[in-house]
Parts: sequence; C-alpha cells; structure tokens
Amino acid sequence: MSHLAARIVIGLSLLTCISGCQPSSNSTVPDDAVAKQTTEFDKLFAQFDDINKPGASVAVLQDGEVVFSKGYGSANLEYDIPVTPDTMFHVASVSKQFTVFAILLLAEESKLNFDDDIRQYIPEVPDFGETITLRHLASHTSGMRDQWNLLRMAGWRLDDVITTEHVLKMVAKQKELNFKPGEEFLYSNTGFTLLAEVVARVSGKSFAKFTQERLFTPLNMSNSLFYDDHQKIVSNRAYSYEPIDNGYQKSVLNYANVGATSLFTTAEDLLKWSENFTEPTVGSPSIIKQMNTLATLNNGDTFGGAYGQFISHYNGIKYIQHSGGDAGFRSYLARFPEQNLAIAILNNGADGRPWELALQIAERFLESNTPPPQNAIADAFMESMSPKQTPSAFDLSKNKLSADILNAYVGHYWNEPDAYSREIYLDKGRLMYSRGKNDVSPLAAVNENTFKMLNVEGEIFVEFTEDGEQSSMTVRVDNMDTYVSVAYMPIEVTESWLSQFAGSYYSPELSSTYHFSPDNDQLKISHYRLSDHHIAPVKGDFFRSQVGDILFERDDSGAVNGFRISNGRVRNLYFRKR
Repeated sequence: MSHLAARIVIGLSLLTCISGCQPSSNSTVPDDAVAKQTTEFDKLFAQFDDINKPGASVAVLQDGEVVFSKGYGSANLEYDIPVTPDTMFHVASVSKQFTVFAILLLAEESKLNFDDDIRQYIPEVPDFGETITLRHLASHTSGMRDQWNLLRMAGWRLDDVITTEHVLKMVAKQKELNFKPGEEFLYSNTGFTLLAEVVARVSGKSFAKFTQERLFTPLNMSNSLFYDDHQKIVSNRAYSYEPIDNGYQKSVLNYANVGATSLFTTAEDLLKWSENFTEPTVGSPSIIKQMNTLATLNNGDTFGGAYGQFISHYNGIKYIQHSGGDAGFRSYLARFPEQNLAIAILNNGADGRPWELALQIAERFLESNTPPPQNAIADAFMESMSPKQTPSAFDLSKNKLSADILNAYVGHYWNEPDAYSREIYLDKGRLMYSRGKNDVSPLAAVNENTFKMLNVEGEIFVEFTEDGEQSSMTVRVDNMDTYVSVAYMPIEVTESWLSQFAGSYYSPELSSTYHFSPDNDQLKISHYRLSDHHIAPVKGDFFRSQVGDILFERDDSGAVNGFRISNGRVRNLYFRKR
C-alpha cells in the first residue's frame, strides 16, 4: 500500500503519517498527537536530516497500513538530491530472502526440490565428495567458501566489476569445503549466487526477469529490481558514501551479480514484501512457513538462522530480520509477525546503523512483560549492539597478589583449535589480557590463580594452571564456553630465519600468486594487485596478514613447501611453493 493511501492507526501504532501521508477522514487522532509523534521520529533520524550528508529512508507497517514513511538527507551528495520515500537503495543481503522465495516457488511447481544436489543444476560446482543441497545453500550450512573473501584473497577490489560469471568460475576451481555440509553454520554469500543461477537455469529466464515477473509485479513493488548489469541506468537511485575526516567520500559499487545481493528497492516496497508474509498474494502459506522455520544442523541443533532470514527476540518478542551492507549501503528489514508490525530502514552512508534505529522504533509499538527465552539466539548484528554489561565490582585490595605470583603468569599463550595467541603482561601491578594491538582487558584476582576479566560483556574468568613444566590458561565465558591456551616462547626472529619462507606461492583455486621476502626482521608480502605489507610470526610458522591467517607447511625434510590461509569465511585454502 502506498504511503499516500495510508491511514493513522491506534493501539500499538505510531500515530504518525508524514511526507504526503494524511489521516483518514474518520480518524479520531488529534492533530497534536500526530505532530508530537512526527517530531519524535524526526529526532530519531536527526543525524541524517542534512542535505550535505548521506541519508536514510524509513517506513513502518502496522496492521497492513503504512503509518510512517519519510526520507532524510541526500541520495546524491554531488547534486544535492534529497532522499524521498521513492528513492531506491541497494539493500545488499536483504536480497537473500527473495532468492530463497524464488527457489521455493519453483519447488512448489515441482520444477525442483529443496533437497536436490546443487550439481544437478550447476554441474560446474566441484564434486567435493559430499552432497550440497539447495537447502544447505539457503541456510548457510553448505560449507562453501564465501565469494567475497575468495575474491579479496585473489587480489580483487570489491569496487571492481564483479559478475555472476566471475563468481561461478571461481567456485568451479575450488578443491575443498570449509566443513562437511550441514555440520556448521557459517555465513556464505556464494550459496545465494548459486541459488539465483539455479532459478535462471530452471526457469529459462534471467534471475532479474524471473523476480520481476513472479515477485515484484504481482506485489506492486514498482520501485524494485535485481541489478544484474552495472551499466544499467536506474531512476531515483541513491549512491553510497563512507565517512572521512573532513566529510564523506564516494564508496563505489559495481556489482553485476545477483542472489546474495544487488536488490534495488525502497523502504515502502519492502513493506509490501513484508505484507505478503502476512497475507500471501505470491506463494502459498507453506512457502511462508518454510521461510520462517529455523534451519537445523546434522545433529538437530538450530542456530538462529531460517532461510534467507534470521529469527531473533527482543524483550521476549519474536521477530524475523536480516541486515545488509555493501560499499556504503546499510539496510535492515524486521518483521514482528505476531504484532503485525514491519520496519524497513535504508541508509546510503557506511556509518548508518539501521538495525539500532529499527529496534528503537519497535519500542514505540511493542508492549511485552515476557522475559526473553533462555535459549533465544540473536544474529551477530544484534549481539554486537548489545550494551556492555558491567562486571561485578572487585575489591582489588583484598585480593592483591605478590609480584612473584603475578610474574609467573606473564607470557604468551597459544590456542591450538582456533589458532590464536594471547599475551599476559604486568602493568602497574595488575595483570593485563591482550588480544593484540590496543585490545586489552585488566584482570582482577579472585584467588591465587583465578582472575576475573574486567570491562567486558558477561562473566569471563581466567585460570592459570601448571602441569609439570607445561603452563596453561583457561578462559571460561558465562560458565558455558571454555578455551584452553598453552604457554609458549615466541621465536627469535632474524632475517636468516625468515629466509626459509622466501619465495613464490601459487593457488590454482584463486589463479593467484603471493611472493614473500625477508625485510627488516619481517616478511614482506607482494601481490600484483595488492599493496605490499609486512607480517611477523605469531607463533612458529603461523603469521597474520591483511589477507588472512597464514600457516606455512613443511615437507618431510622440514623445508617449507606451501601454506594454508584462512580469513573467517574461507578456511585452509592452499598455496604451494613454486
């Protein structure tokens, strides 16, 4: 429904209707109440309400009515074009739910099955010795390495023109998965690019054309399209920016691939999409149910992810959401199904945090005294914005330990399962827990060998133990997760020692070569498309670099013959020494 036809609703509704929206003729809401609520929302978005800054578009749907819709700030800083409710934004990963819906439409027509092997439709996907299903791809449980991480490691810039063909060619060269399908959840954009390609091959139409005919047109989403051509002209589109010291600079996006990203739409069109989950015009109730169902791992566990969406809880209320971020675009769409509430916020500045604003808006609509479930799992974006919990106060004077005791714990500790190091050092008589650079937390003594970590979220305790000559450090988080690290002595780095790593290393999976050379007690990394940079060993053959964590491998004689690199969504990608 257009904001021009929206009416003021009461109850949990915002009682706000602006930017052309008028109360219905039979509305009993006083004008001053409308003005008050309008002012309240303008305050929420005041940071964007400047034609000299990137902007925001926000729209709120309550009980099938758009009760608020407005644009703030600039859609184009070079021409002072303001954001309006009709401004189209690139919404990045919010695209993913449309991709899954398209797959399920074809499944409902018996043109495919959600549990089919991806190689049935895209035989170029390598045979990894494991079946990867469309369901795995749609729930980030496939084990497929992420396309963006792979491209970065291969020397691509993310403002390069990146097409679906480029992604498919890189996928075809992969030799390993991150993990066995269904064993873990690990966010992977690759899966959704493959799903969009399945839609295109099964339907015989481009993904952009299929979604236009089957989704956008029937839902009257007249300001929506999948952008599969980086040269295509789109009217009323926003451009993206990122902050710099004296203002903003352009954040260029040239994607020409779809499925994982590249939906251009408006906040109001996203509300039309949301309403289809309440009263389906496109698709059946069974599709809606499937989309909203938590995915499961091979062991039956859930992880907060559904299909193209995440299921979260706020003040005990369930909501279904997804965020998006590419270049300077930031987007968020949240649906509170039991309250008939949906909120869409779109930004074109990299400093936007629409998920925070969406929950502030939700507070004005939702009423619940129900505590959140003990096992409710929020997605990473929500957890990252949780307020820091203040740790229980410790009277350090009552648990002051001698310098001899504290010095016994000083040193470096290595966690083998997750391949990271931590340093413990003394600062003004207090032990400090260092994760590297300026990421340090003080430790307060509970007893002679147990300490509480201060200035962190949750309850974290650090315990030091010694078994013969082997010292270890155990970190316990909220009495649930335990991480054990073993003390080690950092190697003495010399140019002679570094010379064993010198040489060129090639990855056939990336068609890319890295060069290493000793340089002032560090290794210099060179790549023809990346800036040179220096790295130092963390422990033995393990180094950290700008492109990922590097673990060199040796042959039976002890000579370095290759390395494996990991960077979050790509694990153990192999480079052999030439």
